[in-house]
Amino acid sequence: MKKFEKLTSAIVPLNIENIDTDQIIPARFLKATTREGFGENLFRDWRYNGDNTLKLDFVLNDPTYSGQILVAGKNFGCGSSREHAAWAIQDAGFDVVISSFFADIFKGNALNNGLLPVQVSDDFLSAIFAAVAANHKAQLNVDLENQTVTIADTGESTGFEINAYKRSCLIHGYDDIDFILNQKHLIQEFEQAK
Repeated sequence: MKKFEKLTSAIVPLNIENIDTDQIIPARFLKATTREGFGENLFRDWRYNGDNTLKLDFVLNDPTYSGQILVAGKNFGCGSSREHAAWAIQDAGFDVVISSFFADIFKGNALNNGLLPVQVSDDFLSAIFAAVAANHKAQLNVDLENQTVTIADTGESTGFEINAYKRSCLIHGYDDIDFILNQKHLIQEFEQAK
């Protein structure tokens, strides 16, 4: 996985609550077992018409918005468990998803795949949406080491919680296996001390 420490980026606002994993990546696209290629079908039924033309009024199709941070409404990633949801978001170019609540399984899948889910208060989420409504190029600063998110235009900032182990893995670019392999010398020392 790639390392994640800090990110300053514009925002793609998706102010919709209760976005489930079937909306993130519809089940009909879950045939592949590798992570590549899912981004083109991210929010497929919201992004495309029946004839595969783009729905121009959907935020991901609006050239006004771009960036590596997806900001979504409350209860993001609910529904069935599918790792592919995190893969699709990453493959579409996002490194961070911000919401005021994440489904636990989605949050775990995101962290296991190097996608940072940042949970903020409802009030701070509203402040982010207000900032991007006032300035479509508004940026956020996400600092994983200090566990803060700052709205660049206003200076408003908040902290966020993250599991210490997963935080360390993201900062070092480790998945669970990489973490264990990095501890090989400690395991060997322990075994030799027996």
